Amino acid sequence: MAKKIIGLVKLALNAGKATPAPPVGPALGQYGANIVLFCKEYNARTSDKLGLVVPVEILIYDDRSFSFILKTPPVSVLLIKAAGIIKGSGLPNSQIVGCISKSQLKDIASVKIPDLNTNNLSKAMLIVAGTAKNMGIQIKD
Repeated sequence: MAKKIIGLVKLALNAGKATPAPPVGPALGQYGANIVLFCKEYNARTSDKLGLVVPVEILIYDDRSFSFILKTPPVSVLLIKAAGIIKGSGLPNSQIVGCISKSQLKDIASVKIPDLNTNNLSKAMLIVAGTAKNMGIQIKD
């Protein structure tokens, strides 16, 4: 018999640095899931992505066990890392804070394509380029 799902929790955590403190503790604690075990498993599976934010979807079952799915990092985090900036622009249409190359754009789109609503790399590049424009990041040829 299949386990009954009692909860779905979505969190965005720093890779390899999950702790039982908020937001993890309260989110999983309300369902009675083992918080420390989740933190250990999450940190082990994301240890190769240190410095990035890795979203996770946690399914909690009626016997208080859980399973989780790692997503790809947000486009904004990947763009900030590629451009070498601290944060996006407050005035994106008038203030440019950084730039990336077309090859970096293609790399980011290929990383992000599993979580986008397209399977076409050129369309994924357009989605990422739109986010870059809204962050004040210019794309050079």
